[in-house]
Amino acid sequence: MRKKFRPVEKTPMSTAYPMFVKRDIDGFFGLFVDNLVQLLLIMVLCASLCGMTGDDASYLYRYIFPGAAVSILIGNLFYAWQAHRLAAKEGRDDVTALPYGINTPSMLVYLFFVMGPVYLQTQSAAAAWKMGVIACLGSGVIELCGAFFAERIRRYTPRAALLSTLAGIAIGFIAMSFTLQIFHKPLIAMLPLGLILLALFSQARFPLGMPGGLVAVACGTAVAWLLTMVAPLFSTPPLWLTINTMQGVNPGEQLGHLGVYLPRFIGGQVLLLLQDWTAWVGYLSVIIPMGLFNIIGSLQNIESAEAGGDRFATAPSLAVNGIGTICAALFGSCFPTTIYIGHPGWKALGARAGYSTLNGAVVTLLCCTGLIGLVSSLIPVEAAVPIVLWIGIIITAQAFQATPDNHAPAVAIGLFPAIAAWGATLLAGAFFVADGNTLQQVLTENPGSEANGFLIGALISLERGYIFTCMILSALTACLIDCKFRAASVWAFLAALGTFTGLMHAFQLRGNVVDYYLLFDNPAPDVFRYSGIGIGIGYLGIAVICLLAQYLKPGHAHEAVVPSRQESADTLVL
Repeated sequence: MRKKFRPVEKTPMSTAYPMFVKRDIDGFFGLFVDNLVQLLLIMVLCASLCGMTGDDASYLYRYIFPGAAVSILIGNLFYAWQAHRLAAKEGRDDVTALPYGINTPSMLVYLFFVMGPVYLQTQSAAAAWKMGVIACLGSGVIELCGAFFAERIRRYTPRAALLSTLAGIAIGFIAMSFTLQIFHKPLIAMLPLGLILLALFSQARFPLGMPGGLVAVACGTAVAWLLTMVAPLFSTPPLWLTINTMQGVNPGEQLGHLGVYLPRFIGGQVLLLLQDWTAWVGYLSVIIPMGLFNIIGSLQNIESAEAGGDRFATAPSLAVNGIGTICAALFGSCFPTTIYIGHPGWKALGARAGYSTLNGAVVTLLCCTGLIGLVSSLIPVEAAVPIVLWIGIIITAQAFQATPDNHAPAVAIGLFPAIAAWGATLLAGAFFVADGNTLQQVLTENPGSEANGFLIGALISLERGYIFTCMILSALTACLIDCKFRAASVWAFLAALGTFTGLMHAFQLRGNVVDYYLLFDNPAPDVFRYSGIGIGIGYLGIAVICLLAQYLKPGHAHEAVVPSRQESADTLVL
């Protein structure tokens, strides 16, 4: 029999639950960046896989983005309202709303296995869009039906089984994906990374009380544009500099997409599409598994929120999850929305309900005005990904902290399939990108080549000397948690030294053979070389930040939102 969870009793702090707190800004940046990344992926992949370019790009701006905005706004407002209700019921002011946004796995699966094949068969962007709408609708109906029986599944499933899957996803598809982006453009991203680690692990306070997320994004953006202005001063800019610029970005090109794109109800068209059941019945083999996958994923996220101290009712949470996706389809979006992974991270940030409301409003504004491309051309996503990386770290830690000690092996074994799924996704993408070429040819042509969203060059760079990297990053983080800033700066300096000498991150490629690229190596001219100089400079920047942190007043740590292992064991009864 499953052990029954008994939440730790909390003394009500206040019945006045705020509409917005300062820490909601940090939460907003993290959730918004995640949503923005999904929207940009949709824009890129719909163009490359479904022919939505030129005149056919109108399907993106007139239907898909406004339809997604309807769903995201409904969900974000509901989960913010739900947090207010829970706060009033329990007399607390520390409730954090469930995060919500576009479902990444469903988005990729529907693009590659539904919309893409339809476009290849018909060469019609309209046909691909219509089949995507049907797939989205089917997913929403399955999620809505799941609201009536999912609580029973949750009741009889051990917590370790629910949280370990989230941890595996957090490691591979969240933390690793964004870690690769940080190490691909270190001059832009590592300064924000250091600021985020200071703000969230050491609870350091910034001048004027500015939120750490805002400071990190502003600094990363400023560095990116500064490097973009500096690069032309070199006759031949080195690779480590050029990849850290906003090269190829022209905000003026995005102005042509600006306008007012109000959501359009397409229920009549959907009904006509459903009547021709022979056109879509063959895709049920994709739609049904993804719908069930989304139900289980949402259950796991609700369980994660309860482990963090916020117990939301399962049925209404899942029902609105499904309703949001159905609304997305009825207004022209092809992509389901869902309860996001990451509640413990947002809670540890100090976010409440305001971050959810703000995210819904801003995403709606971008989707309904065509501003998505313009924003992405002005603010490099690498400046904000450290926030999402931190979310992945917190989710992984919670899987062990919120389960009894003797369940730790159960959590550990549950990590492997999700990590294997990440590896399989990367492997399949690598073969697709390579198209018969070697790694050397792929990276020589484009150092920023990706495999299903994962940066190939950054993956190799992070693998080089990974024993040193793992140890140093863990030690640096532990020192920041303990507010030992001088010791943290020493570890960061050692990381820089290891990188400059080639023991970490630097590599050279001959065909598909990867080798170290040490400081005094003189490789042949026909190899691809990556020196890691940008990463080394990034580590030096973190070392400087850690030293400066001595002069920042540490804030008071937030009230623990994830119980310790021993507390978790004490609160689990038969």
